[in-house]
Amino acid sequence: MRILLCPLSDGGYLYPALAAGRELRRRGHHISVLGRSAAGPVVAEAGLEHASAEEFGGEQAFSAARWGVTGVAQYRATVRAARAAEADLLVTSVLCNGALLAAEVLDIPVVVIGLAAHLWDYRAGGEGEPQHGRTRENRTQEGNRLYASVREQAGQAASASRWRDSPLLGDALLLRGDPVLEHPGAQLPEQVRHVGPLSWEPDAEPAELEAIGAHLDRSGKPVVYVHLGRFFGGASLWPQLNRAFTGGPFQAVVEQGRSTDPQPAPGADILLVRKPWMGPLIDLAGTVLANGTSAPVLASLLRGRPLVLSPNGSEQPLLAGACLRAGVAVHLTGSPPADPSDVLDAAWRDDGLRTRARAVGRRLAAGDGAALAADIVERTARTSAPPKEDHEYATSRP
Repeated sequence: MRILLCPLSDGGYLYPALAAGRELRRRGHHISVLGRSAAGPVVAEAGLEHASAEEFGGEQAFSAARWGVTGVAQYRATVRAARAAEADLLVTSVLCNGALLAAEVLDIPVVVIGLAAHLWDYRAGGEGEPQHGRTRENRTQEGNRLYASVREQAGQAASASRWRDSPLLGDALLLRGDPVLEHPGAQLPEQVRHVGPLSWEPDAEPAELEAIGAHLDRSGKPVVYVHLGRFFGGASLWPQLNRAFTGGPFQAVVEQGRSTDPQPAPGADILLVRKPWMGPLIDLAGTVLANGTSAPVLASLLRGRPLVLSPNGSEQPLLAGACLRAGVAVHLTGSPPADPSDVLDAAWRDDGLRTRARAVGRRLAAGDGAALAADIVERTARTSAPPKEDHEYATSRP
């Protein structure tokens, strides 16, 4: 089977797709990866074939920061790349409306790799779930509206949609978290399955790790790993970071992630980094402070590290609320606001918090997530694929 991976090119979306792609290639399938040219070296390190989105007219179309405004460009680039690759199936990321539409128009199956928690409406249950940020109903309606808008802009509005109920799930959606992160009693849609974190990242350079370790050894203070997500117009964490790590009991390794404008104060025990990997840095730390995006949350839980979370926008409030409910995280800001040093110290000393984080981490690590994902991809291809001669590109291949 020929499979085109077309995830968002940011690490938190790209790496899980590469984990699944590596297993699918091991099983004998032909795998190619459509993404920004900057992702090429990472795709090569994963041992997969890279197709530059720019060559197919998809410049910026696979950027997480621009997912809501590049749907048509993503659609066109994915259609062109899928035709060139003679793809039988697509694997994409949640929020990739253009790739979903490409699968619909080409009439081939598509598997969506989701986040650590389900974003959209439950099939049933979930009553009484606290509303963290936007409601599920509102988020689902907005997602469907954006997909309909991409269909209209691409000239497909007049045709009947392949997915009448919800296109957002594709033919199958893979959740990377644990059932404990869903609201008690809620039932996921039939297309949704948990597969574990799909953990993969590029190898760290030994010299870089040695330099980071030497820097941290000079202070000798316990280490907190900080991973910053996008602010989404909200308040920056830098004032609280400077307050927590200036003259306090901890030092921080701060991964800028997708944030901009770093503002470490002079004299703060803060090492600012920007790395394509985080696992070895979490290994150096005892606690993780993050906004609540899936990648650092899952990486921390896999290593049994308790979380201190300060959510902002997107999925951050939803996933942070799930982690708080599961007892693996505490909230950095409350009412009245607490001293961030006190919050970090309390999380560090909370044996129950650490025990629960380790338990969830063991469950996440228990299954072979890449194998589970590959099983679902293969099953989806068998049950959802139309005859090859019915594919639109069957008569239009180069």
